Amino acid sequence: MFAVIRTGGKQYRVTPNAVLKVEKLEAEPGASVTFTDVLAVGNDGNLVIGAPTVAGASVTATVIAQDRLDKIVIFKKRRRQNSRRKNGHRQHVTVLRVAEISAA
Repeated sequence: MFAVIRTGGKQYRVTPNAVLKVEKLEAEPGASVTFTDVLAVGNDGNLVIGAPTVAGASVTATVIAQDRLDKIVIFKKRRRQNSRRKNGHRQHVTVLRVAEISAA
């Protein structure tokens, strides 16, 4: 069984016991999070696609950790101007383990 959920402006295909990194959620490690924004649910060749969401479907996940991704370097240079700018950014993410997928 799998589901497609939407969180943080992105879509994720999830299966039970899958570990995924999503945009930061305000939840403590060990807490349970429920996603009701389920776009599609599939099971053994049967696919239910929502319009825009599947009514009554939900995905429950457990927060494993609050983490940060690897650093992304932003480097801007204007040639022949002796002008350089170097910045870095580490995005905050929440690591989740999918517990169950409930299709209505």
